[in-house]
Amino acid sequence: MRPSRRQPDELRAVSLERGVVKYAEGSCFVKFGDTQVLVTATLEDRLPPWLKGQARGWVTAEYGMLPRATLERTRREASAGKQGGRTVEIQRLIGRSLRAVVDLQAMGERQITIDCDVIQADGGTRTAAITGAWVALHDCIAWMKGRGMIHGEVLRDHVAAVSCGICAGAPVLDLDYAEDSEADTDANFVMTGAGNIVEIQGTAEKTPFSEADLLVLLGLARKGIGKLVDLQKMAVT
Repeated sequence: MRPSRRQPDELRAVSLERGVVKYAEGSCFVKFGDTQVLVTATLEDRLPPWLKGQARGWVTAEYGMLPRATLERTRREASAGKQGGRTVEIQRLIGRSLRAVVDLQAMGERQITIDCDVIQADGGTRTAAITGAWVALHDCIAWMKGRGMIHGEVLRDHVAAVSCGICAGAPVLDLDYAEDSEADTDANFVMTGAGNIVEIQGTAEKTPFSEADLLVLLGLARKGIGKLVDLQKMAVT
């Protein structure tokens, strides 16, 4: 029995609430169980210097965790004077995941910045952030379309993410912190609505896992992401 009493292939309760920030072009408050992330999408008429003159846009992301998002207070990275390696890695993952489903040429020379702020962390903050970020990005692009700034299908597909792992010898979907902290294997899967893989991050925390194990986890992830994409579709309808 899992600590949460969920079935091995069962997601936590997931909600995607749109339009929660007054000033942002797109926003979403996403919950994966007790993990809560506020995501905003901001349109900017500027680009990184290395992209200027290339007639295409850019989607980037920033990620942060509030001091009491966790059981014990964590120091703000701003007060430390630099971002931690985990933060940089996660925000790059979020940016890569979103760019995989965006037609950057159709955006024009503009940038959309996705801000992901973790309000409460109970495992899977990066997967929740990616899943909610798609909703915020969708609404930002709709905002641009409504003002005649872009035309055509800029957003080519959905993208969502979920964690999977092997806990006490059993493959399970969508790990909360109790499972994540004790998992033999921990993996994050990012996939599109069409079922194509954007990225897989997998680590043997204790015992190395086999190719067969990986395929089982992939099957769980595919099922979970299918449900998350359905929730995204419901959220933006």
